[in-house]
Amino acid sequence: MKSFRGVMAGTLVCEAITVGLALPVVARLGGGVGTVKGWAVIAIAILLLVACGFVRRPWIGAVIVVLQLALIAFLFSITAIGVIGLLFLAFWLWAFWLRRDVARRMAAGTLPSQQQR
Repeated sequence: MKSFRGVMAGTLVCEAITVGLALPVVARLGGGVGTVKGWAVIAIAILLLVACGFVRRPWIGAVIVVLQLALIAFLFSITAIGVIGLLFLAFWLWAFWLRRDVARRMAAGTLPSQQQR
């Protein structure tokens, strides 16, 4: 499961970069970067980077989902930011399902690496 933490950290960094690159969209469609919407997007990008330091904690999954929901809340004001949240939420749900499936298979001893040849 250590490798999954690396995937989580890498994805959080990629997501923070993606959200940061969406700031010109906020500047054009959201009234500017200095508005509440702009500062909220900047705060979410920073929180995504901070979350990288906590990928070992058991509660990080809930934090990641909350950050995705915060991005999805922009769907009503800046659609492009909300779509970013939806896309990354889909990835995170798939990744968490995959982690659970691998853990289940490890416990059952049915992973290919656990088989005797």
